[in-house]
Amino acid sequence: MNQRDNEIIDLEKRFFQTMIDKDGDTATKLCSKDVLVGGPQGAMAVKGADMGAMMAHGQWELHSFDMRDINVVYPDDNVAVIGYKITQDMTVDGKPLKLEAADTSTWIKHGGAWHCAQHSESIIGDPYGRN
Repeated sequence: MNQRDNEIIDLEKRFFQTMIDKDGDTATKLCSKDVLVGGPQGAMAVKGADMGAMMAHGQWELHSFDMRDINVVYPDDNVAVIGYKITQDMTVDGKPLKLEAADTSTWIKHGGAWHCAQHSESIIGDPYGRN
């Protein structure tokens, strides 16, 4: 990894830390005006400020996370796409949960600062969704 990659990795880790800290203000600052979010429940466009509110008031608790197998590519000087596997230790509905997923985010540099414009999470398992 080079310095540029490390900057993007640090931003991604910082975003996950906002979930642990319930820090909606920092989450909002890290997001673009609009963010496309995809996961097991589908895809949706979310306002950056709403992403911050989701981090601050989520009905779950993220206790820790571990990112590995990280790749960063740059389709343009002002666009970075990061992908990785992640383990998240959480509490959901009052019960402990260890989530294994593959995540991707797209970061756009605007006005000298990087902002997340897209994040997706795919739970790791059978590629055809079989149990």
